[in-house]
This record gives sequence, structure tokens and C-alpha cells, in this order.
Amino acid sequence: MNKKQEIIDSLLNRGVIKTILPTREDLEKKLNSEEKLKIYIGADPTSGALHLSHAKNYMVLEEFRQLGHEVYVLIGDFTARIGDPTEKSTARKQLSREDVNENVKSWLRQIKPLMDFEAKDNPPKVVYNHDWLSKLTMEEVVNLASNFTVQQMLERDMFEKRMDENKPIFLHEFLYPLMQGYDSVALEVDIELCGTDQIFNALAGRTLLKKLKNKDKFVVAVNLMENPVNGELMSKSRGTGIFLDFSPEDMYGGIMAQPDEMIKVFLVNNTRLPLAEIDKLLAEENPRDAKMKTAKIITAIFHGEELAQKAEDYFISKIQKKEAPDDVEEISLGLESETLLNILKKALPDMSGGELKRLISQNAVRLDGEVRTDEKETINLNKEGMILNVGKRTWLKIKA
Repeated sequence: MNKKQEIIDSLLNRGVIKTILPTREDLEKKLNSEEKLKIYIGADPTSGALHLSHAKNYMVLEEFRQLGHEVYVLIGDFTARIGDPTEKSTARKQLSREDVNENVKSWLRQIKPLMDFEAKDNPPKVVYNHDWLSKLTMEEVVNLASNFTVQQMLERDMFEKRMDENKPIFLHEFLYPLMQGYDSVALEVDIELCGTDQIFNALAGRTLLKKLKNKDKFVVAVNLMENPVNGELMSKSRGTGIFLDFSPEDMYGGIMAQPDEMIKVFLVNNTRLPLAEIDKLLAEENPRDAKMKTAKIITAIFHGEELAQKAEDYFISKIQKKEAPDDVEEISLGLESETLLNILKKALPDMSGGELKRLISQNAVRLDGEVRTDEKETINLNKEGMILNVGKRTWLKIKA
């Protein structure tokens, strides 16, 4: 098997790609031809945060580029201001142009380790849909809308749910699939890469491309890196997940904090270890050691081998062995004595009372190395301070 066929085989059989439309066979035939294809992935910069599930998408796009195809990183700076209604029970807040621009800068920094933007031959191209969508006339928008029915839009799960709950559906939300779909027309692409949650919007683009350019487009949908046990997803809007702008220590520690069932999910999606090697690792190593190897590999992708090793050393010495870091933040609470729970609320205002109670009940709260399990226990503070450790990665020196 030559190098090209190896990459194609990995792309199609690794388990990252979940759905191919119209057929997998047609796509494989197309990829094995000598034709140079135009492939893009689009995303709306609705926040500055990207996580490992996003990272996987750009890794796949880079593999298409390595096959010699022309790839586009599309920034939905126009559609971000409309707001994608997908999976939303209420309308998204519309963003200002300034907010979007700041998020774009953050995104491009975060995906730089995943794609060779400095390649001399055939580098990835970054494009912005504001360049064409902002120029559409009202007549053109009406013509685009004539290719779809209200019934098609209302069949979407989130709109059906809103109707059942008597929540509003705004007209601009119906326009979103048209706008995203028009990206395919503007770029005249052969393949759109997207998440499985974006198939409806991608198919809208397929409809428009066929209608306006008489060109067919493949839709290649990747999985969303669900937890195989509970189906939980990483979420940009909820702020949950392993984020690409994490420090080396936080990225390594964040992966280590994931449940064991996520180890294979990370290895398959966020590394390029051969599947046989992954299966061997999971069969021969205990979950903790397998997770540590996974955390180090992924951290190295974003921060390099040296910082990944330092992150692992930090995790072993400060987290596993419960040693306090050298640079613990000091805070004065202005209290001499208070219940454990109230001290935690004051020291960690970003955490909810329910979350703090759960951590106490799970033996995850320590003062000067001693586990505290009674939320109503009165704690006497002093000017010298006490070392507070909450969970695996939060350390504070609290003073009266």
C-alpha cells in the first residue's frame, strides 16, 4: 500500500468519519483519482474557545491537504452574527463585528499546530464568508430561499421542540442554512467536512450548489467525540471540554481528569497512532498509564515534547503525590472563622454551592493536606494561612 492509499485508508476507516453522502464508495473512487479536489470546513467563531473535538476536524482537513487537495479553513464571520440554531432551544445572541474578530484571532492561533500554514506547496487557505454573504442583494437572498420550504425547516428537531414549548422561532434562523449553504456555492467545493450536527446545513449547500452551479458535492461528517457511556459532548457554548488554549499543565491534567472510557476516543480522534497500536496499548496498560500516555501525546501536539514532559512531571509530583505547587496563589478572605462550605464559596466564587458540596462529599477538599468531609465544620483561619486543595488541580493559600 503506497503512502497516498495509507492516508485514504486511515481517513475512511479510522472511525473519525461517521457519515459520507451520497456514498462512501463514490468518495473513495474520487479520492483515488488524480483530480485535485476543493475541500472545506466552516465554523462560526461564536466564542474564542476551541476544544479537542474541533481539533480533530482540522486534523482531518490537513490529511486531505497532504493528499494534494486544495483545502479551505472557512471562518463564518458573517454567519456567526446570525447565529446557528442547531441544537439550540432558544435563539443565539447576535454578536458584534468586534467580538467576532477577536474570536477569529484566537481560533487561528489555536489551530496553527494542527495544519501546516507555512507549507511552500499547497498551504491551507483561510477564507471569510463575510466576503461574499455581505454582498448578496435582497433579490439573491429571495432566490436562494425559493429552493427550500418552511416545512423542511420546521422538521428540524430543535424547531419542533420550540414549537412544542411555545418558544419563538425567529425568521433569521430560517435563513441560517441558506447562508451556510451558499458558502459551498461561493467556493465551488467538491467536499464539505462537517460535524454530524451540521449535516442539515451541509445538505442545504449541496442543494444550492447543484441548483446554481450544476455541481455535486460530497458531505463528509465526522463524529462529535461523544462519551461512549453517557453520550456527553464537549461544548464550546457550555465551556466544557479540553480546550486548545489550555496551558500544558491544564491540558495534560484535563485529559487525566476524563473518565477511562474516553481514552480510546482521544487516541482515535486526536492522535494518529495506528489503530492496532491503540488496541495494543489499551490491552496491555492499566487505564491510568494508558491515559498518561494519551495525555502526553496530545499535549505534545499543541505545546511540543519538552513542555509535554514538564506537564507530566508536574502532574506526577503535584497532583498524583498531592504536593502543593511552588507558586500557590494567596488570598485573604477577611474571615477569622467560618464553615467549610462558606469558606469555599468565598475562595472559589466561580463554583456553585452544589458543585462545592459534591466535592466535599467526594473527599476532594483538603486543608493543609487533611481531607475535610463536613461542610458545616467551623474552620479557624489565621494570618499565616492554610493550603486549600480542591479537586485535582486547584490550590490556594487562604488567610484570615
